[in-house]
Amino acid sequence: MRIGIDLGGTKIEAIALDGDGRELARYRVPTPRHDYDASVEAIVDLVRRLEQETGRRGSVGMGIPGSISALTGTVKNANSVWLNGRPLHLDVGRALERPIRCANDANCLAVSEATDGAAAGADVVLGIIIGTGSGAGIAIDGRVHAGRNGVAGEWGHIPLPWPTPEEYPGPECYCGKRGCQESWVSGTGFEDDFERATGRRLKGAEIAALAAAGDAPATAALDRYIDRLGRAIGQAVNLLDPDVVVLGGGMSNVEVLYERLPGELPRWVFGREVDTPIRRAVHGDSSGVRGAAWLWGEGEDWEGQAP
Repeated sequence: MRIGIDLGGTKIEAIALDGDGRELARYRVPTPRHDYDASVEAIVDLVRRLEQETGRRGSVGMGIPGSISALTGTVKNANSVWLNGRPLHLDVGRALERPIRCANDANCLAVSEATDGAAAGADVVLGIIIGTGSGAGIAIDGRVHAGRNGVAGEWGHIPLPWPTPEEYPGPECYCGKRGCQESWVSGTGFEDDFERATGRRLKGAEIAALAAAGDAPATAALDRYIDRLGRAIGQAVNLLDPDVVVLGGGMSNVEVLYERLPGELPRWVFGREVDTPIRRAVHGDSSGVRGAAWLWGEGEDWEGQAP
């Protein structure tokens, strides 16, 4: 049995899967924000509840909003800042008496969709989250590609490519830079752009619905968003050239993206020849937690390893 944990900023979700990916049990609890010890305890409790319900012991993989530093063995780059500098996978592993695999939540999305989702069977998959924040992850042959420094796929913190004069230098980002893609192509970035243009604050889904109904300011905001997202994906194709791009997060539910984004890519991809499919995550909000469970491969001897 595989157990996956998705540690988010507001909720922690846990799932148990059997060998063919069938869901056996699932739980969700609020994240104890700004409390590291309570976060560890919540994760351990969820694993134990799953094992009690199923009567089985399982491998455990975790998706987190950051990564594990190869230099320090602690969490880095997490926007859930109370995790940074802490050996999360080791603390959870000691409590559960087994090794824990840990990966960035966007990498878990890519693994999930490459395993049994929208990109099943594809060799190279780029999974992009466009929700409250924006990040990306890479799966190669169904496994996480984190890179030497654990930052492969961190597209949220590279600059928006080919910026217009109005976009430069761009909004300040919490990472300390300006103009990061996350500030433009996340759901929050979409809402911020609409508010700057209209003085009104609406949720991304509300703006998209207004655009579908013909509202001019909402339509203009959506046009700008699609242009920016097209540039961002085009740049990723130039660098990685994935077999499939999968979108997750709240903005991935905006249907018009899949109609218009393929037509945007030739403007930005070198040579203008591009047929990369852009698909919505099959598993939706569950992709992250399912991908965390898939961090352990079939038949791997996790029981024989130290925490």
